[in-house]
Amino acid sequence: MLRLSCALLLLLAVTSCKEGGSAADHGDLDLMSYGLPIKIQAPSGAKVSTEDLGFMKDVTVKGDGNFSLQILNGTASTTDVSKIIQEQMDEAKAGPFFAEVVQEDASGFIFKKQVTEERINYDFRSVKIQGDQEYIFRTGMMGQFTLDEVKAMYDSVQ
Repeated sequence: MLRLSCALLLLLAVTSCKEGGSAADHGDLDLMSYGLPIKIQAPSGAKVSTEDLGFMKDVTVKGDGNFSLQILNGTASTTDVSKIIQEQMDEAKAGPFFAEVVQEDASGFIFKKQVTEERINYDFRSVKIQGDQEYIFRTGMMGQFTLDEVKAMYDSVQ
């Protein structure tokens, strides 16, 4: 009986560690049928919703593991990705809850938002240019995300 209890506790501990998921747990999701000629990595069974705002398309992908990704697509104002990333960073830093940049590379950045001492959230921006189109990837508008969840979403669009 003791062995069975220990085995069940071990199994529970191992399966609960996968809650946040990772980019490695995701598969290809082709967004062409939603009007975006790009592929991302997303959890199996992820749901996609789109909204055409006229000058911009807003595509949201939601899936297991608190995966909520928003993609904004429109005509690129420049082909200089670093310039767009800097604009996105300036906008993030101007937000009332911005705390710090956690990770930064050539395609974007991850940052921390702190609402209160206890309430911490993470977000990211990643930018791609294809032809004359710009794609800005970020966490979904609704939700609270851990650093691991945001890193998994960030990796899913690289």
